[in-house]
Amino acid sequence: MPCVFCAVVAGEAPALKIHEDDDFLAILDIRPFTRGHTLVIPKRHTVDLTDTPPETLAGMVGIGQRIARAARATELADATNIAINDGRAAFQTVFHIHLHVLPRRNGDKLSVAKGMLVRRDPDREATAKILRDAVARIDASQQD
Repeated sequence: MPCVFCAVVAGEAPALKIHEDDDFLAILDIRPFTRGHTLVIPKRHTVDLTDTPPETLAGMVGIGQRIARAARATELADATNIAINDGRAAFQTVFHIHLHVLPRRNGDKLSVAKGMLVRRDPDREATAKILRDAVARIDASQQD
């Protein structure tokens, strides 16, 4: 199945553009969670965090920050959520990496982080070791 974001980047699918430069496109989400919900999309197709260069991620965040700042300068936002849904289990539905910029208003009903404060890891030491070991393996494999 063709990538809808690649079609948008190529001008083959409609979108309301908020920002465009040589490397990125920012568009309004067609199914927004909040008014002004914007997607920052790299023009070069990658699927997720595992195959996206760090420079691309940094560029996405930089543009997301500018859009958040702009939204907060208007009636659209008092605050902002920024997120990347990385993989099907994380609710990624379009498999072309993109950053969500969600303008938030005091009193809105969106529950992005509902319940996060009551969750606890039953074995934080073991979890930390798993992640440290995995990072060390990845780092070692990239030096070969």
